[in-house]
Amino acid sequence: MEVPTTAAYVICVSVAGPALIELGLSPLQAHLFVFWFALLSTITPPVCGAVFIAAGMIGENWLKVALTAMALGIGLYIIPLGMVANPDMLSLSDAPLAALLAAGRVALGLTLLSYGLIGARRPLPTLALCAGGLAVVFSGLWI
Repeated sequence: MEVPTTAAYVICVSVAGPALIELGLSPLQAHLFVFWFALLSTITPPVCGAVFIAAGMIGENWLKVALTAMALGIGLYIIPLGMVANPDMLSLSDAPLAALLAAGRVALGLTLLSYGLIGARRPLPTLALCAGGLAVVFSGLWI
């Protein structure tokens, strides 16, 4: 059902790596993107081995646990996309200020998005925070 980290990375990079590089990502971006998403199989249905184990331990429905895990781990889904949208994040040795600003932009966006999904309980603030967080991460806007 679930494969170890190394095997997940090798399987995913052999399939998706060349395609991502052909789409214009640098090899480092492509490998980090694939590696990060290969690791997310532990909390993403239908594989989600860690979720099945946790759900069995507490006697809860596995799908409810998976949705909670995905909400709590929203940053794990957004950070690799943020690395693609903000390639300066990976240029710390060449342009440290640009890398720190890009990382700060992604961190601010993730803060807004996380609070919108986890903290806010009313629909309008949830939508506003999630939209603002995505806008910060993906369009470079500072809110």
